[in-house]
Amino acid sequence: MQIGVEISRVLENKRIFVVDTDEVSRAALQFMLHDENETHELADLNDAYAKAETGKPDLILLGSGIVAASGAGVLPQLVEHFPGVRILLIAESDDDDMIRQARKAGAHGVLRKPLRIEMVRDKVDIMLGRKAPVIVPLTVLTSRTQG
Repeated sequence: MQIGVEISRVLENKRIFVVDTDEVSRAALQFMLHDENETHELADLNDAYAKAETGKPDLILLGSGIVAASGAGVLPQLVEHFPGVRILLIAESDDDDMIRQARKAGAHGVLRKPLRIEMVRDKVDIMLGRKAPVIVPLTVLTSRTQG
């Protein structure tokens, strides 16, 4: 086990599928998440569907390369095949037309590269309902002139 791993999360045994054409990203994410989750790295959606026969995922980390190759229509198919699953896109940026279309089609968020362990674990914990997202209230301040 790595330092900073919470035993309660290990016992929950949440199942995560990392589905990405990029082998390096898959391996990195699997390494970052395997201590607290049952994490599986898969090269394509057919592998994900086959793996689901032994147990459905709680979260899918979906590479933008798969969305680029299959189109944003792949998201409704995933949602239909895996009811209740949360989907995070793995992408360079969330300011991209393809990513915006994927978000509208059913993705719940974006996991931006470069991947850092703290950021990845934090985002995954939020998606799995283990922690609430941090929301910072904004207050608009206006200046008043006195005269």
